[in-house]
Amino acid sequence: MNGISFIGTVYINLLKFMMIPIILTSIIGTIYDSKKLNGKLLWKTVSLFIIMFVITFLLTVGVTWLIKPGIGFAFSPVEWSGNVESLSYSDMIINLFPSNLIDMMQKNAIFATILFALVFGMAATKTKNGEKVIEVIEGLKEIFYQILKYILYLTPVATLSLVGTTVANYGEILIGVGLKYIGMAYLCGFLALIFVMILPAWIFAKVSPLKYIQKASKVWLMTVTTCSSAATLPTTMKVCEEEFGISQKVTNIVVPLGCTIHMCGGAVSFALLGIFCCQLFGIAITPLLFFQMILGATIINMAAPGIPNGGIVIGATYLALLGIPLEFIGFYSGIYKLLDMAYTTLNVTGDITANMILNHSLKLEEVAEHEN
Repeated sequence: MNGISFIGTVYINLLKFMMIPIILTSIIGTIYDSKKLNGKLLWKTVSLFIIMFVITFLLTVGVTWLIKPGIGFAFSPVEWSGNVESLSYSDMIINLFPSNLIDMMQKNAIFATILFALVFGMAATKTKNGEKVIEVIEGLKEIFYQILKYILYLTPVATLSLVGTTVANYGEILIGVGLKYIGMAYLCGFLALIFVMILPAWIFAKVSPLKYIQKASKVWLMTVTTCSSAATLPTTMKVCEEEFGISQKVTNIVVPLGCTIHMCGGAVSFALLGIFCCQLFGIAITPLLFFQMILGATIINMAAPGIPNGGIVIGATYLALLGIPLEFIGFYSGIYKLLDMAYTTLNVTGDITANMILNHSLKLEEVAEHEN
């Protein structure tokens, strides 16, 4: 299967290539059309993201604490050749603001792109020729979406390439020593999917679980195969608008922002890794350590999405921040690909649910204002 792995790589690269242009054109147009709405929407969005992240973190902690998978867990330490990223909280915030546009595009800096688009859209409302520029940007957006449609024609072949390569490379790990940890990750992820995403969408946005699963599954196929929220972003936006009927104005703000700072899969990853390693090494979880766990997870989750080597380095950095031994990371890096499938799916699904809830909330506010 490795002989066709390049197809999946090309597919992911093409999706990532479209990410920055689509975010820029979508958000700029939305901000220009409705600056007042988005100011309110941004605060609600960030607040909801934090709430969903914390609930998912606590849910994972509760399940891991009850089952205690790290106690009596035998594993052979595997050498890890990576490095822990040296990050202070100030460094993580500074990293969110690239020094120039070229650097922003090269690094696929989503947060910086969103910030630039917000400022650009607001500035366009204050300039004489702003409307003419926005018309060009709207035209570009339509072209970018058409290109995306062409790329999505590759989905069946790319899926075969990516899934086949993953099974060929990690099949032994799937049935081997990592089964217990992987099983815990998928159990916690499944519970988060039900209680943090599907049920809230049913209760607050009036979307039935069956309808949710039927429509969201089109995105799940992408997340499982690509393991990239960024690569899935254009498809997520398309499904939210066309399948769930969510307002484009809401989607253009919530989903790209969620791709950057809202990662319920990250909540499962951090909580499970932290509690599991504490159990594994016999470390007592004091109230102070637990507070550091949840605070560190929240900040790293929101402010360090672009660390090289992804979740493995972030995981090692998280453990180092907490003062927990890193011997588990070598083993963790061997099974991370299979974990990442679940984590990415949760990240994107959380964005969809938040998008639904916020869209429904804004509709109710509009009805209330109309009645008054």
